[in-house]
Amino acid sequence: MNIAIDGPAGAGKSTIAKTLAKKLGYIYVDTGAMYRAMALYFLEQGISPENEPAIMDAADRADISICYHKGQQQVILNKEDVNGKIRKEEVGNMASAISIYPAVRTKLVALQQKLAKTADVIMDGRDIGTCVLPDAEVKVYLTASPCTRAKRRFDELQEKGVECDLEAIQKDIEERDYRDMHRKTSPLRQAEDAVLIDSSELNIDEVVEAVYNIWKKRQ
Repeated sequence: MNIAIDGPAGAGKSTIAKTLAKKLGYIYVDTGAMYRAMALYFLEQGISPENEPAIMDAADRADISICYHKGQQQVILNKEDVNGKIRKEEVGNMASAISIYPAVRTKLVALQQKLAKTADVIMDGRDIGTCVLPDAEVKVYLTASPCTRAKRRFDELQEKGVECDLEAIQKDIEERDYRDMHRKTSPLRQAEDAVLIDSSELNIDEVVEAVYNIWKKRQ
């Protein structure tokens, strides 16, 4: 059984997917983290997101995998655990920018599809239900207003003691939405058979319950 959760940045996809995976005993595959790991590699190599030839060449040298240690997902980039590095804003922006390139997608989608064929999985991302797992039994498009998503990100950074500006965060989110929705390769969109869930006025438990009920109907 495969569950695909798509949606824009900051909609809460990862939180919902992780929680539901534990509830159902499924494997959670954080595809966004895989793209972030690739983005981190390019940043560390000093490669510009506009330099497609360099990105195509470097993509083959990035060895990215996902494993679990004591129940916690670890993202491994060239034998290094990079969980602590990939959640920075600059890495997220780079991931959005480089995800348009076929070389990057080809590298990562193959691993994602292989995992889905061998286990019950939950994947979240931008194009899981439309491209990566088009035959997934459960598809959800999770969204929230840009204002809501920006406030959530602002609160998250504030809790970590990071100085930030709410308006700047919202502007960044809106720009990322535009890039993700207008890229030529696998743009962000709701699959025709996906269920839309707007989490603007819902808490985590309510969203998890909504997705769980969709899953239950597919049994």
